[in-house]
Amino acid sequence: MAKEQRDLSTNKAKIAVVGGGIAGSTIALYLSEIGLDITLFEKGPSLVNGPPVCHLHAGGNLYREISDQQCVTLLKESIDLIRFYPDAIDHRPTVIAVPTDDSGSPKELYSRLNMLQAEYTALIDVDEKNRVLGESSDYFRLYEREEIEALKNEKVVDEPTQMDHWMIPVAKNIDLEKVQFPLIMVQEYGLNLFRLASSATLTLNEKENCQVLLEHKVTDLTKSEEDESWLVKYRHKGTIEQDSFDFLINAAGFRTGDLDNMLGFERERFVEFKAAYVSQWEGCDSTWPEVIFYGERGTPKGMAQFTPYPGGYFQLHGMTKEITLFEDGLVKSSQQDAQPQLKTKFIEKIENEWDPSDIKRRSESAIEHLAQYIPAFDSAKVVSKPLYGAQQIPGLDADLRAANVSFVDEYYARCEIVKASSVLSMADTITRQLITLGYVDESVHKRRGFSTMEELDRGVISRQAESLCRARDYPVALTQRSAAAHHMSA
Repeated sequence: MAKEQRDLSTNKAKIAVVGGGIAGSTIALYLSEIGLDITLFEKGPSLVNGPPVCHLHAGGNLYREISDQQCVTLLKESIDLIRFYPDAIDHRPTVIAVPTDDSGSPKELYSRLNMLQAEYTALIDVDEKNRVLGESSDYFRLYEREEIEALKNEKVVDEPTQMDHWMIPVAKNIDLEKVQFPLIMVQEYGLNLFRLASSATLTLNEKENCQVLLEHKVTDLTKSEEDESWLVKYRHKGTIEQDSFDFLINAAGFRTGDLDNMLGFERERFVEFKAAYVSQWEGCDSTWPEVIFYGERGTPKGMAQFTPYPGGYFQLHGMTKEITLFEDGLVKSSQQDAQPQLKTKFIEKIENEWDPSDIKRRSESAIEHLAQYIPAFDSAKVVSKPLYGAQQIPGLDADLRAANVSFVDEYYARCEIVKASSVLSMADTITRQLITLGYVDESVHKRRGFSTMEELDRGVISRQAESLCRARDYPVALTQRSAAAHHMSA
């Protein structure tokens, strides 16, 4: 029996969101802002934990292998995300370098960069508030070797205010014989996991129509044949409880398939376990951009990613099976099981602790991988456990990076974002469905600029982010933005 159309003024829909990661927390926040009655279930002690996040992907330039259309999508989505979570963004550019022993060439990127620059210009023409990546004329810049050689002689600038300032530490430190020219600087910014978690947590705590249930693990889901409501059973401190809801949103991250299995829903997807490593370069006294050295994924020459934080801290990715990727770390669902089954060794890492020897070996491999391009970085030290987690990829394309939502029936939405940039597209798609069902008014579709987020105090966000970081046993530098980045975002 179909549900009857609601009188929105007297009878709000009850919506359950299962999973408090980036997707679940954002959709809970978004839907509560447009007036719906939300209950957010998160089995952990805090919100927005999971795979390593450090990059916004404002154009998808890290991924040579993805389509131009995915890059355009990621650009648009990143602009939305900056506007929604302004204090979670680290406003510093990214330098892309193609190694001399790589089969590609910087020239192969020109047409894509020009296309993205034109797209960014068009988005600003539509809405001036989209000018969040600097001027469109500065979306990217090419640096030939002569320019880099000249910058080697310039004094380091503590608070860079122009592209040349950002490039100085790169010019002074990378091995110029190991990269092709030109180098490319592009306005792809950083995304701070802890500051995003802080912003979402603080805002949700202010919402009277959103109940956040931490340490509540959903154990079973059933659908009522009588009125099509969802019965959610959950465990909290050893006690099993249950409640019914009108609409169910599966935002369980890499465990999305577990909820599908509870309901007998089939879905093809991948899950991939990944890790990033935390180091400190004590000899570093420069404000760096992020630096990407392209490489062939899964080979010893896989892409190297150098993400800076204050105090000489760097987050490192190396897309090799000895560093960020893992042998057997990419698994696929089956006809009998909607949840791809990671091996026990990966589940142990996610749910318990890493073996210290594994941390040391992989972290040192990451340092060595970056030091082949930045020789002085070989003195960096391992300073904490890795950032790690599993990432879901819906469908049959393991290279997919831009995705948001799928539906099984009218009342069940499955969040399937691959990159955090896609969370607002996800919210728009779900909101459109809720409008169709009569749960909210047409006027809220693609709404932006919520006052609750805009009114957050930056000092409070910083303190909450540091608290989350300490609780998860990471250096608090990972919550901080450079003085230059803070100045640029002000």
